[in-house]
Amino acid sequence: MNDTQNIPDPKLLFASDNEKTFSSDESLPSLPVPDLQHTLQRYLDSVKPHVTDEEYRQTEFIVQQFASGIGKELHKKLVEKASKERNWLEKWWEEKGYLELGIPMVPFMNLIGPGPYVNHFWTPQRGTQLERAGFVLHYVTTFWKLIRSEKLKVEVDNKGRKMCMNQMRRAFSTCRVPGVFRDQLLSHFKTESEGQTPVHAVVLYKGRMFSVDMVDDQEEPLRPPEIQHQLTQIKEQCDKEPPGIGLGALTGETRKKWAEMRSRLSALHPENFHNLKKIETSLFTVSLDETEPQNNSETFFYTGAGINAKDRWFDKSVNHIFYRNGICGCNCDHAPYDGMVMISSTFYIDLNVQRSKGKWQGSMEIRNLPKPTELKFHVDSVILEAIVAAEKFFLSNASLLSCNTFKYTKYGKKALRKHKLHPDTHIQLVLQYAYYKTHGKPAPVYETATTRKFYHGRTETLRSCTVEAVEFCKAMCNPKTSVQERKMTYLKAANRHNKLMEEAKELQGCDRHLLGLATIAEELGLPKPLLYQDKSFTKSGGGGNFELSTSFVGYTPVFGGVAAMTNDGYGSFYHMEDKYIEVVVTTWKTSKIASSDKFAEEIQTCFDQVGSVVLSDSNLTAKL
Repeated sequence: MNDTQNIPDPKLLFASDNEKTFSSDESLPSLPVPDLQHTLQRYLDSVKPHVTDEEYRQTEFIVQQFASGIGKELHKKLVEKASKERNWLEKWWEEKGYLELGIPMVPFMNLIGPGPYVNHFWTPQRGTQLERAGFVLHYVTTFWKLIRSEKLKVEVDNKGRKMCMNQMRRAFSTCRVPGVFRDQLLSHFKTESEGQTPVHAVVLYKGRMFSVDMVDDQEEPLRPPEIQHQLTQIKEQCDKEPPGIGLGALTGETRKKWAEMRSRLSALHPENFHNLKKIETSLFTVSLDETEPQNNSETFFYTGAGINAKDRWFDKSVNHIFYRNGICGCNCDHAPYDGMVMISSTFYIDLNVQRSKGKWQGSMEIRNLPKPTELKFHVDSVILEAIVAAEKFFLSNASLLSCNTFKYTKYGKKALRKHKLHPDTHIQLVLQYAYYKTHGKPAPVYETATTRKFYHGRTETLRSCTVEAVEFCKAMCNPKTSVQERKMTYLKAANRHNKLMEEAKELQGCDRHLLGLATIAEELGLPKPLLYQDKSFTKSGGGGNFELSTSFVGYTPVFGGVAAMTNDGYGSFYHMEDKYIEVVVTTWKTSKIASSDKFAEEIQTCFDQVGSVVLSDSNLTAKL
């Protein structure tokens, strides 16, 4: 790619002097409490594709009892809570969705993704690791500066409505501290108007850790050659000296085990406490990795699971990983924010890489900078043995993850829009069709819907497997069905999906409301209501049992995903541009029925088949 004239100016896209980043948040509407009857009806709708008629009647009865009994009382208490809080869900979602789970963050929970730079100017090439790292970290820090100075533009949705920017506060200097029963999410970031804030990053290489300031005395980001110089000093020192203990491996343990070891570490020596605080408050962590992924599938695997736990710190809101051959990746804690934070910052970096053709165009001067400071820990035999055990434990978990990415190039957003079809809806139906073909039944599907139009809003679940979607899958699988009939079932399913997506953006799905009601019951010490014990609750995806865990990452080159939610399920995240669709499929190798390679192949076949039905000339359109 040589033409950079059509690459948007990232300053124009992302920066604004007219409106402060967080200035609109307080004026956003509070998170509403949905109508109970609407929630329960949406729940019943989502159950129907996955149960027999008899099971549905039984569930319908349980729901009716819930609506007139305990559910009604719990809903009243939720309404009362919401009358006193701007966002009744915020704390519960963090705790129940992330902080209380106790399982290792990697590979089970974290967001992962390769840098999109490999698709243009930064193909794999040895000898580029530190230069590219310097470039990326310069623009990461520049993005941090936009947030700190509150010059990052307020984002708007497709209807021009302002969205909550609060999650951006936790993009930097945020860390999840492990707890025996519940983790803590701590953020140390401050805007310029709020006061001083940390300005250092922590670099991990060969089992050792170093603190490096990312800005100069005027709080301007260090230039790429300067960051490269600092990283070179670290690398040269570590290459000629014995490796470190690799304390980062402990962050791949269960949260309880890591919490116990962290407490022991802090008690062993005051310097340990100081060093842990230095990591916790850092802007981000940086891993210099010796592995060499050759494609996006391998980059996903190494970034999401990897083979080197000693040079990771999974508790941080973001861990930037730079591989030996110049490939880049990100591993992010999902608790502080949703994918949009990393999408925005990575897209900002990518535009700068493209506009500069992958080479720094500014000053090459390297000023007299403070040397990186090594964080040295005092450990005992218990800690050392725990590190060895943690590394083995991490590798045993990491080896279970399977990733396959592919780029489908026969059509993309442009062709779908031309036929007045919603691109996201199209992919959702293709994924469900691929699952139905593979397993002979519909999958309970989780699709992310944003609720950022509300104060501190995050997400709602769109249960996108509907009766209409199943009818479409059946029509596609039936060789006797005409193209016209298939197209009609597609459009019905698409219209239904589009309606549910609009509802979900208003928090009118069913999952967040049901979570709130269940949490109130738990806090009151009440027995779990029958609705949550019913087999239909699990069969429809409740309790983290969605067989297809999906999310649309957007219309940029930025790509990311998560692990499958269930042992026999799939993680299927996707993004697209005008002429292609890219999908990552994750599965667990412990499954006897789910294969990331086979499912990825089936999805591509289904893109062909559904495309041949809906992209032919016709006046039939699904409402956008």
